[in-house]
Amino acid sequence: MDGARMQEIADEAGINKALLHYYYRSKQLLFEAVFKAAFLSLIPQLSKILDNDLPLEEKIRTFAANYIQFVAEHPYLPNFIIQEINKNPQFIRKILDNKDFPSIEKFKAQVKMEIEKGTIKAIKAEQLFINLMALNVFPFIAAPLIKGVLKMDDKTFKQMMEDRKTEVGDFIINSIKK
Repeated sequence: MDGARMQEIADEAGINKALLHYYYRSKQLLFEAVFKAAFLSLIPQLSKILDNDLPLEEKIRTFAANYIQFVAEHPYLPNFIIQEINKNPQFIRKILDNKDFPSIEKFKAQVKMEIEKGTIKAIKAEQLFINLMALNVFPFIAAPLIKGVLKMDDKTFKQMMEDRKTEVGDFIINSIKK
């Protein structure tokens, strides 16, 4: 929204500027509403996966597939979130403090339990979670670079992201299994 004027935003939304100002008062408040709606639409999906009783392997596969599906449906969101986190770290703090924001405590406990049972290699749950997030989101953030280096068109890239729904889960599980 940098550089966009309220009039341009109102025109794009098909409403008059007075109505836009009535509800949002400023571009910053409008931005916060849009950002929260986009970001918070992901939270219930992540919470549902992280807080359930699925076995760890199934949880990793489900998380990867659902997260990639969500980002494929909202490809602008990762870059948008990263840009805003870098620009305004205090705003993201408000989002993270939301009572509905997913907790990884159950995930961490499952990782610890699987390590103790000897089914997976010793790994910090936080590192595993970061790896899972990074493998899911990076291709969308770096899409122009990936398409250029791999000489892919949009259709091929889209298919590759579809394949990643299983590839990421398989890769992570194979990397932690004993």
